[in-house]
Amino acid sequence: MSSDRVRAVVAPILDQLGLELDRIDVVPAGRRRVVKVTVDGDGKDGHGPDLDEIAKATNAISHGLDDADAMGESPYTLEVTSRGVSTPLTEPRHFRRNVTRLVKLTLAGEPTEQLLGRILSADDEKIVVQVEAANSKPHKRVYDERMIDLTQIQHAVVQVELNHPTDTQEN
Repeated sequence: MSSDRVRAVVAPILDQLGLELDRIDVVPAGRRRVVKVTVDGDGKDGHGPDLDEIAKATNAISHGLDDADAMGESPYTLEVTSRGVSTPLTEPRHFRRNVTRLVKLTLAGEPTEQLLGRILSADDEKIVVQVEAANSKPHKRVYDERMIDLTQIQHAVVQVELNHPTDTQEN
């Protein structure tokens, strides 16, 4: 079973639920296959689908695959998940959905530059990131805003924060 046939069934279902198909993998697992569907979307809070939306999508996709006979006679296991915090940000929408989150960025150039900063805003071409200023002191942190073109970003990953601030730091 090709992922293209599964995609043809899954994408319209997710579209009806207000979600986006991020990735499909169909991998053999003994006599079965595992169908891994990764979804994305704005969700109620603008930061991606929540567990209720994932559960609803799982149920709808399962019925859709069975009704369309997209998997044939072979048994399969369906896994539906969101992108997850460790998945690299690669599309403008990924950055937009992670505004206020701390990210580690690797920027193109010679040599490459690594930044740790909080996304303040994002559009289809650039992000604005709040980074600690060079003259910042441990007891008195100072922050700068830096505009970065998305084409400069080689790699970007959200950083897990146990105490996520509700508001960004003041300059």
